[in-house]
Amino acid sequence: MNQVQQTANGSPFPLGATVTDNGVNFAVVAKDASQLYLCLFDQNGNEQAPLPFINKRRGIWYMEVLGLKEGQHYGLRAKGECKPEQQWLYNENKLLIDPYAKDLSAKLVWHEDQAAITKEGQPHPADSAYCVPKSIVRSVKANPNRPTRIKVAPSSRALYELHVKGFSQNLPIDEDLKGTYLGVISAVGIEHLKRLNITTIQLMPCFSFMTERHLQQLELTNYWGYNPISFFAPEPSYAKQDALVEFQQMIDGLREAGFEVILDVVYNHTAESEIDHSSVCYRGLDNAQYYRHQEGQYLNYTGCGNCVDTYNPVSIRLICDSMRYWVEVMGVDGFRFDLGVDLGRTDHDFNPKAPLLQAILQDPVLSETCLVMEPWDIGPNGYQVGQFPPGFLECNDQYRDTVRRFWRGDKGLVPEFATRLLGSRDYFHKGQKSALHSVNYITYHDGYTMKDLVSYHQRHNLANMEDNRDGHGDNISQNFGVEGETDDKAIQAQRLNQQLCFLATLLLSQGTPHILGGDELSHTQQGNNNAYCQDNDITWQNWQHRSAEETHARTAIQDTIATLMTLRKAYPILAEIRLEDDALYQHTQADKIHWLNEQSEPMTIENWADDKRHYISLTLASADLASRFWLVFYSADTLLNVPFPSENQAIEALYQTPGMSTINNELQCAYRGVFVGKL
Repeated sequence: MNQVQQTANGSPFPLGATVTDNGVNFAVVAKDASQLYLCLFDQNGNEQAPLPFINKRRGIWYMEVLGLKEGQHYGLRAKGECKPEQQWLYNENKLLIDPYAKDLSAKLVWHEDQAAITKEGQPHPADSAYCVPKSIVRSVKANPNRPTRIKVAPSSRALYELHVKGFSQNLPIDEDLKGTYLGVISAVGIEHLKRLNITTIQLMPCFSFMTERHLQQLELTNYWGYNPISFFAPEPSYAKQDALVEFQQMIDGLREAGFEVILDVVYNHTAESEIDHSSVCYRGLDNAQYYRHQEGQYLNYTGCGNCVDTYNPVSIRLICDSMRYWVEVMGVDGFRFDLGVDLGRTDHDFNPKAPLLQAILQDPVLSETCLVMEPWDIGPNGYQVGQFPPGFLECNDQYRDTVRRFWRGDKGLVPEFATRLLGSRDYFHKGQKSALHSVNYITYHDGYTMKDLVSYHQRHNLANMEDNRDGHGDNISQNFGVEGETDDKAIQAQRLNQQLCFLATLLLSQGTPHILGGDELSHTQQGNNNAYCQDNDITWQNWQHRSAEETHARTAIQDTIATLMTLRKAYPILAEIRLEDDALYQHTQADKIHWLNEQSEPMTIENWADDKRHYISLTLASADLASRFWLVFYSADTLLNVPFPSENQAIEALYQTPGMSTINNELQCAYRGVFVGKL
């Protein structure tokens, strides 16, 4: 024991700051550092003399500092060589955040003095302590009275993507709750979510994040949150007072209301960005271990300036420790992984047996959670839809594009549309994966909202200050004759009908549906299809009813979601059909499916090959024949009368879009629409 410095040997595990009987144990990975220092700050923010770590084992520096208490503010400084060509960027002038810190003293804001090196590659001389948040010693425990995890049947699961601030900022609630974790679980917020009958809340990123340098220079902010600086500390700007406590309260409140909660996580890159931008955490501690690099250069497979080396044991441990923390302590029920291909890369290439993926799937805690993968990044072979191990659900952009094209009226889409309806078995192969592995969606946070998908043909992103060059150029959208908002009642009716067709298709497709929060409110981003930097009314959901037409549209959309979710929960065959040619279900009795044309006769080869076809229907029958359904999808706007399937003279209409009606044993399709009936 060193009495002068008030330190003891301590332990290399657990990593981070851990309160002990005698003080606080600190353990930090900094493999290539020649010395690591602990910097303590008093109540006035004054930095005390640095304490050198006294032990190092397997790249981990550690010691116990006696007499320290819960709430102590601290930072780290690392001494070592500054050789960018070898990925060593040590600079004692830079105060560093503990990667395992559970709480930060403030939100991180970019400043040029945070850089480890200058643009010329020389050590940056400025001390950054004044512009880097301090790590805070916190002993975070799970709520002992936390509601139990909601067990969602996979065939019933439906994801609802929710941005904490966007959802709650305009809710009719107390001002201090707007835009916060606690605002999400306000009575009016919970009531709205329950009305939709969805099962799973997918929270957009809640890790503490930073606005990128270029956005700050444009006086814009990072709104979505896909730019994390910590994999443990929750975003402070969504809290009234204590982000840790209030995040836990939000999760508990959502669980109490009956929801499963998964968290959108960014483990593929960090806010430190390009090599000369910021050195506030990982870069200053162990740049060569945390980030992918080759021949002295970063490998930027994320498009965000860096990518985490998820093939390195240091990063694998960090990510798995973070995931277990958010599950066991903070209470989430699963994760959606941003740019997930990076998580499955080895040295460079994607491999479904990559160490991080296997570490997650063998973990007794993590493997039992809901795991949703975004199956691409921008690196080599970065598109891997359908290639992840069976423990992961995967976002299916093939579904999105095909369904958009079908309802736009594109020719020759019926065969591919049918494939998407039945779970995209060209990607999620029979005998290997259930169709439920396909996360089907029409809209996501990146792109048009559903209202804009039927209102705009061109992106309108000038507010992003990039001369309208950012965001997708081809949105497979349809504006029905007018670009943007219109008072034309006929066009409004067409747009609403198209949205109902989209949602009905989504909720009647085999797989796991994903709904973008705000679509049920007819939310518009004014044609902006890349609103990541718009923290304002462009992205905040509007809860006020501005017109009778808007009230009608919202009611129709919400009723569609609630009604079809009730059907999915009651009849699992609508989400997961078990066919005799699928070896995955060889131990069960087979369900039946028949594809029918507009005469309600079996589809012929010629029918399938007809590229002018805009009609397709199918019957589904459970193995015990207790449940039999007729599903119809018609994407043209000319009158079509379809006889009921020949063996049925009576059909109970369970859901139909406005253009559909049943008359005299026929289904009358006045214009494009969806029908589902019980035989």
